Amino acid sequence: MVVVDVQEGFEEVAYWGTRNNPGADGNIAALIDAWQATGRPVVFVRHDSQKPDSPLRAGQPGNAFKGYVEKRRGQGSGPELLVAKSVNSAFYGTPDLAEWLDRAGVRQIVVAGIQTNMCAETTARMAGNLGYEVFFALDATYTFDLVGPWGWQLDADGPARATAVSLHGGGFAKVVRTAELIEAAG
Repeated sequence: MVVVDVQEGFEEVAYWGTRNNPGADGNIAALIDAWQATGRPVVFVRHDSQKPDSPLRAGQPGNAFKGYVEKRRGQGSGPELLVAKSVNSAFYGTPDLAEWLDRAGVRQIVVAGIQTNMCAETTARMAGNLGYEVFFALDATYTFDLVGPWGWQLDADGPARATAVSLHGGGFAKVVRTAELIEAAG
């Protein structure tokens, strides 16, 4: 399981705006618990933003993992990895995620975390391109309202749905629900 950017800085509403999926944090916690209880590998990814105004900058309080994630780190019986990155894909972080997964014999991953349409999606797409079988836990992700070119605006559910359709329809990942993954892990 790859837990992407579940950091305190995403709680800064004034910076990010309105989010969707208020149940995502509970689903992320449940997935981590299920993976740890069954000895499966868990990768915790932290975004170390290089933008001067970002709440996710290294050394800032917002860079820390959310409390429920931090208290779960190191609690499983399976292998665990911390990846730090400054771009969208966890595969461009340190240490090398693909190398670690390959060394562990992992060919199937679950992606959960923040933001649905940014780092979680980019990580899932790249994993698919690298030949991993990817399960994208849509209800264990969330994102924010977004403004695009020409002033086009989407509420947070719009980019989340687009991610689900693109990943699933494009063959990058199978988009699933948390309950399905927990049942399969049992």
